Amino acid sequence: MIDLPASVLALVELTPIEDICLRILRDGLPDVPVVSLIADDAPGLFILVRRLPALGAWRGDPRFTDAARFSINVFTQDPDGDEKGALVSEAVRVVMRNAWLAHASYPGLGSVISIRMRAEPSRKPDWATSSGPVQYADLPTGMWRYESTYDLEIRKPRRR
Repeated sequence: MIDLPASVLALVELTPIEDICLRILRDGLPDVPVVSLIADDAPGLFILVRRLPALGAWRGDPRFTDAARFSINVFTQDPDGDEKGALVSEAVRVVMRNAWLAHASYPGLGSVISIRMRAEPSRKPDWATSSGPVQYADLPTGMWRYESTYDLEIRKPRRR
């Protein structure tokens, strides 16, 4: 168990929704690293999952559900990095769809209510997508990034 005061843990109703997104992808693509932070020694192929800020009202219900929008980035390297990025992005789409159709359930994390792709995979030239005046460094030659956006809604885990 995490090292937090009992008073904090007693009030927690929703687990981090990022954890269920990571679990879906790790279970569906067990031979591809799926991370929430880019390591200094990142491999030539990995998937980066990041929760995006909600631009408006949160869509969950604290009694029953949680909801979030995610950016799922596929990083690949040459040879054929561009094609690899497109194919891995398609595999991600299928994994996410299958988790939704199966209403996948993860003990301690929750179960999937719905998953929707909001933006199809597209090739990006830099390390991250900027939403303001700050721009991110370009990827090195021979490295590729495909970004897609998904909405995930989960039923919170049962507490006993």
